[in-house]
Amino acid sequence: MHYRTRGTCSTAIDLEIDNGIITACAFTDGCQGNAIGLSRMVVGQDALDVMHKLRGVPCQGPTSCPDQLSRAIEQYLNHAKDQQ
Repeated sequence: MHYRTRGTCSTAIDLEIDNGIITACAFTDGCQGNAIGLSRMVVGQDALDVMHKLRGVPCQGPTSCPDQLSRAIEQYLNHAKDQQ
């Protein structure tokens, strides 16, 4: 899934989830080290756990790349649920 971020230096997140586990995560733009590090940390993790842990993390405003990833996961899971 391609998610367009809002309010962050990154402009998008590409995300894949299989059986509730994050299998791929990549940020477009933003702080390269943080984006790559965050992506590596979440791959292999339970999507719901990651979503809850990262929701509401602020940066230079009320949102952040981790918060936007949380929202991308939520959108992904809601879309998958609607497809069933």
